[in-house]
Amino acid sequence: MKDFCIIGSGISGATIANALSKKYSLDVYDKARGAGGRSSNKKLKKNESFDHGVQYISPKSIKFKRFIKGLINKKIVKSWTGKHIFLNTDKKEDKKHTKIIGKKGNNAISKYLLKDINCNFNSEVTKILNKNKVWEIFFSDGSKKLYKSLILTCPFPQLKKISKRYIKHSFINKRIKMDANITVMMAIKKNKHNISSYFFNDKILGWAGNENSKNRFSSKNDLWTLQSTYVWANQKINKNRENKKLNTKILIEKFFELTGIKKTKVLFSLNHGWKYSSSSKPLRIKSYWNSSLSLGVCADWFVGPRLESGWISAQDLFKKISK
Repeated sequence: MKDFCIIGSGISGATIANALSKKYSLDVYDKARGAGGRSSNKKLKKNESFDHGVQYISPKSIKFKRFIKGLINKKIVKSWTGKHIFLNTDKKEDKKHTKIIGKKGNNAISKYLLKDINCNFNSEVTKILNKNKVWEIFFSDGSKKLYKSLILTCPFPQLKKISKRYIKHSFINKRIKMDANITVMMAIKKNKHNISSYFFNDKILGWAGNENSKNRFSSKNDLWTLQSTYVWANQKINKNRENKKLNTKILIEKFFELTGIKKTKVLFSLNHGWKYSSSSKPLRIKSYWNSSLSLGVCADWFVGPRLESGWISAQDLFKKISK
């Protein structure tokens, strides 16, 4: 029986797995097809890709800056240069606001941290049970695995559903709101422009990033990632699957309208709905560890809405486990 089962391969899961792997045996599980969580990257043919989750990383804390600097030196991540424009607002780009992206995709950090760890993808956890200080993990395919310790890194609504009977801390009873986001990936004919990203002051479309500007691939087309505002997505997310064509059309039309880019034929489009995209109100604790049950929780929503928040939460949990 291995020491730890870690659910989730986003930045929190990858960080805690990497830290624990130096001393303990463990496995990582994720219902997605690959590592990254909300820092996912969608690959197309000819190495073309979209960062359809996290837009970029802007390190704030000294420790996280040091961590990112190390990844830059290892050529895992790099700076995203170019023009980042705010439209219909007086706000302007802060030149000191560093934008870091993965060299091959924004899931690069998770993939790097997990490169020597046994990861099981397409593995959805349906139930957890603790019997005689052993964790029984049940999966959607009917299988069951046993572990000494369990760490969960899922969005708060999913965490509450699966583990409330075991977590007695007051945070589990809080009303933690997680905002949704609807993202559209599209390819259009090349236009003469040199903008890397747009920030919109709009009720529907919040941001658009030009994937070509990241210099990861060459393409005869322009690839754009469009992300809605949280307010609009919160209203639409529950029926996004049924209304994908309509929601995609709305965001694409908004893009052409707001940017002034000549409307042209959309050669490719794909809609992805993030039901639990971001949480803006941090908790009083950065992570949770119950030593008697050997149950831990770390996630960005403990600390804030940034990818860095998930890293901070995982580091905090590692300290608690190591005491």
